Amino acid sequence: MTTRLYEHPVFLEHLTPPGHPERPDRLRAINIALEHPNFAPLQRAEAPQANEDAVLLAHPEEHLAAIKRRIPEEEGEINRVETDTYVSPKSLQAALTAIGGAMAAVDAVMAREIANAFVACRPPGHHAEKAKAMGFCLFNTIAIAARHAMRHHGVERVAIVDWDVHHGNGTQDIFWDERSVLFCSTHQMPLYPGTGKKEETGAFGNIVNAPLSPNTGSEHFREAFKARVLPALENFRPDLVLISAGFDAHHRDPLAQLNLVGEDFDWATGRVMEVADKFAHNRVVSLLEGGYDLEGLAESAGMHIMRLMKG
Repeated sequence: MTTRLYEHPVFLEHLTPPGHPERPDRLRAINIALEHPNFAPLQRAEAPQANEDAVLLAHPEEHLAAIKRRIPEEEGEINRVETDTYVSPKSLQAALTAIGGAMAAVDAVMAREIANAFVACRPPGHHAEKAKAMGFCLFNTIAIAARHAMRHHGVERVAIVDWDVHHGNGTQDIFWDERSVLFCSTHQMPLYPGTGKKEETGAFGNIVNAPLSPNTGSEHFREAFKARVLPALENFRPDLVLISAGFDAHHRDPLAQLNLVGEDFDWATGRVMEVADKFAHNRVVSLLEGGYDLEGLAESAGMHIMRLMKG
């Protein structure tokens, strides 16, 4: 079995204001990296667009309606949803296609069509709380994918590993009271959005945060991963592992102060895959979250995808 990349041209049509870090060039940079001959075996598929009802797996109808009201009609128009979160005419379609790609990836790994998958999508999702868009995110794509796995495939235990440099407050919010989902996060603290303390453990001890101090490098990141994330995964014994793959902990990234390199994401991917091999029949689905320096993003995402391909 192989690795499948889910992509779609509409992801480039989610527009943000000039100078905004979450921009279409992020996906273009990843695509350039994937032109290397090493990625020739990578299977590529167009992400399908999800039905709007899929949003309701993680969000109330009022949240969906609020986002739809902000979508502009005129080409080139951009509306602000929240402080740093914007929508353009194709943003709803892009967000629904990100959800559709994530759900299709879950379907494919559960059916054993593929070993694992990476969904190269935008807008990102892990900051979107139950009823609030924030941090460039409209809907919590990975939360919806997890609920889809449980509702449609009978998955009993889903683990979500989030190594974006910003804490996945939205994912934590949605699954705080859900013992069937383990959420593990490494992130810089203090940093936006201000959540992610070790003491935030969820209603059933199902939240595991590993905050890292500014200027932390590879050694401390790997130590935190081995000390907190991997034991939690081993104890949880997941049936499916989802990754919020943000690459803004890279030392080049302008939005934070961690000093990771591409090899760290390769290493973390490998450790997560070992857990998936042990408990989850190798089922791993990874979704793009942050990463705002184009060179650092391309390097890190490329090494992450290559590690997925190695199996």
